[in-house]
Amino acid sequence: MGLYDWLRSADEQTIFTAFDTETTGLDPKNNRVVEIGAIRFDSRGISARFSVLINPERPMPVEASRINGITNEMLADKPIGPDVFPDFLSFIGQSTLVAHNAPFDIKFINEELARLLLPPLANRVVDTRILAKEVFPRLPRYALQELAKHFGIEAKDAHRAEDDARVCLELFNVCRKNQSS
Repeated sequence: MGLYDWLRSADEQTIFTAFDTETTGLDPKNNRVVEIGAIRFDSRGISARFSVLINPERPMPVEASRINGITNEMLADKPIGPDVFPDFLSFIGQSTLVAHNAPFDIKFINEELARLLLPPLANRVVDTRILAKEVFPRLPRYALQELAKHFGIEAKDAHRAEDDARVCLELFNVCRKNQSS
């Protein structure tokens, strides 16, 4: 019995949102989300996309910029968190969220929501890292880019939120197709 066995019975109307964040660091209490990429989809395909850079109102650390390629110049004229997170909440609605290493992204989003005195996310969440381990238990590694390479999913812009969300969506679909076999 797997954690995500319920996915086998998800109907055609089930709406999912694959998403990813890029941040200024690894600690949600002291760092900020600087990019959100999200793709809403169901059994028929993609229905909408959400992609935004967010001004963290602090300098972008060099270490984080090296990983995600996001610079202070890119963020300077972008909206700040209070102008973005309500739109993100509207975009995801009650959909089931899909993310790779989901606790990381969920903790960051929830910390940003807490700063705005908004309640934490209550959506059902699928972690594609865990799902891939359930469906493909013998793979050597479960990092998103490793899984993408293994399954022939092209990562066009690794460590940018919208492309990582797309890769996550494609990985989710690979897992679902193989889950029922």
